Amino acid sequence: MPQRPYEILPGNHGSRIRVNARGSAVLRVPRLNRGTAFTHEEREQLGLEGLLPERVTPLEGQLHRAYTRFVRAHHPLEKFSYLQGLRDRNTVLFYRLLSEHLDEMMPIVYTPTIGDAIQEFSLWYQQISGVFCSIDAPDRIEDALRAFGRDPEQVDMLIVTDSEGILGIGDQGVGGIQICLGKKSLYTAAGGVDPDRMIPVVLDVGTDNLQLLNDDLYLGLRHARVRGERYDAFIRSFVEAAQRVYPHAMIHWEDFGADNAHRILTTYRDEICTFNDDVQGTAAVVAAAFIAGVRAKGERLSDQRVVIHGAGTAGIGVADLLVDLMVQEGLTPDEARMRFWATSSRGLITDEPTKRFRDFQRPYARPAAELAGWQTDAPGLYYLADVVRNVHPTVLIGTSGQPGSFRESVIREMAHHVDQPIIMPLSNPTILAEATPTELLTWTEGRALVATGSPFAPVSLDETTYTVAQANNAFVFPGIGLGVGVCRATRVTDPMIAAAAQAVASLVRITRPGQSLLPSVRDLRRVSATVAIAVARAAEADGVAERPLTDPIQQVFDTMWQPVYPEMVLDEG
Repeated sequence: MPQRPYEILPGNHGSRIRVNARGSAVLRVPRLNRGTAFTHEEREQLGLEGLLPERVTPLEGQLHRAYTRFVRAHHPLEKFSYLQGLRDRNTVLFYRLLSEHLDEMMPIVYTPTIGDAIQEFSLWYQQISGVFCSIDAPDRIEDALRAFGRDPEQVDMLIVTDSEGILGIGDQGVGGIQICLGKKSLYTAAGGVDPDRMIPVVLDVGTDNLQLLNDDLYLGLRHARVRGERYDAFIRSFVEAAQRVYPHAMIHWEDFGADNAHRILTTYRDEICTFNDDVQGTAAVVAAAFIAGVRAKGERLSDQRVVIHGAGTAGIGVADLLVDLMVQEGLTPDEARMRFWATSSRGLITDEPTKRFRDFQRPYARPAAELAGWQTDAPGLYYLADVVRNVHPTVLIGTSGQPGSFRESVIREMAHHVDQPIIMPLSNPTILAEATPTELLTWTEGRALVATGSPFAPVSLDETTYTVAQANNAFVFPGIGLGVGVCRATRVTDPMIAAAAQAVASLVRITRPGQSLLPSVRDLRRVSATVAIAVARAAEADGVAERPLTDPIQQVFDTMWQPVYPEMVLDEG
């Protein structure tokens, strides 16, 4: 294997780096390149004389220049393109800029703007630092992973998608690699995971998106999405190849279709270290807001009546974790599940013989006998309004992708029976939200405790300003990945996910109306460190940690990569 242009040397936070490259090659390696910040002495030693403008600009000056460029870009996609270019030129500068302006830039590098970037992927294509695996060439998966140029001990995570369930825009084919790159950016900016220790991967299994199949510029496989046994065999081949090449890496599954997401997670969670952000990450952040809201009301989790509108991957993942938390309060699993009512596009999930539902929804099917005395809008149909009218839920969670489905009549009915309803319209992007925070607070006279999936501005109502909690997975997945890496966990267990949710909730103190159910995005580094400590401790308690936790706080801090230019050690050979 050719010599790599650099080598990270032992030391906290990747603060020392051996440089093997010289001349213009240094400027082409993002981890080495520091542009005009190279001192004159470094330029002479590295053979950069004459390749840069004369004036040396320290990192602080570069940050000012980069932020000015970002602000001057008018359209979100222009901002995205600028940041993507910066990431591919200068690793440290990109992550330092992102870390210092995370609340402003997260909607650009991740949802909602990344959805537009994914749709435009083939048109805007430029060199991507990731791995593309084709279902038409399963025998080349291992070669593709090795071609990325990392040794087995140098990779902690593979961020993997098959692009079927991208955000709220569905099947996006090979363009889904962008969602993996967005996750990688947040793992580093929010969680301090070394960007060199992660690999984005797209599993190209075709696409059912006819617009892409008929686009001459589309870069993915030009056939319908493969399903069934061949698909499962391909996933198995990928998992086995990944285990051979990077045996200590956690596989982060991202934006798979609902059926595949649950089946893959169930199949592999007891075999390898694996995590599905749409199932487990969403569940953890929603559970954190749930815990904070229930505590603010002075109630118990197990006393809540929960309606989940949209019983797909995310919705059932939320229900499963909330059941686990209620069991910790003393309920049996069956007793806890009876606190939940889940709806799909066909209405309430019940065990009626004529009703159809997916296997992962089965535990939440309500007994048909309990519906006999219900007052409904139409005989034999049990939709959201009917459920709310008859159940009087204390918590309403939306993961439906149906904009406006939390109608005024539904919310007013809920608020008529509950003093402080917890309402979470989680579908994103913003245009898919079940309701806006302004609507929810207006219809409940300011009594609702609200968390959303997309970012919303604060709401002013009756001289109170309400900070809207965004139940963004970025509150949990960076810390989970960091914690797994710190203790080198061999599995991601349910107690580890519950620990992540409780860690986030522990940072929330609601003492007055209008306070957020979740911490501030500006505080994500502290949140991620707190989550990582809790996750690592839970892993050790579960017996899945390979590295002992001698000093968890220090170990997490020492592991977190810092976006500063490292000390350069020159290879004299």
